[in-house]
Amino acid sequence: MQSEKITVRITQTGQTMEVAVYDKRADHIQVVLGEGIHSVKCDLVPTRNGQAFVGEVMGREIVYERSREQVKADLDKLNPNLRNSSRR
Repeated sequence: MQSEKITVRITQTGQTMEVAVYDKRADHIQVVLGEGIHSVKCDLVPTRNGQAFVGEVMGREIVYERSREQVKADLDKLNPNLRNSSRR
């Protein structure tokens, strides 16, 4: 299985880095930084205006610069059956 990777920006230095996505929803993204025993999980939540996702890991702020609507559209594109499911 291929894991999804996204690019986040470290606000303090302006550097970008690729991180693995552990869980992705329209209102919450959980990513994993690093590999092996040195990996760290981080929760990214939408900003107040919904234009980006932000989180903090080891005292550093990281930003995923996609809006909540863009992430929701990505999820719908990956799994269209999830959007059309109904309760029984």
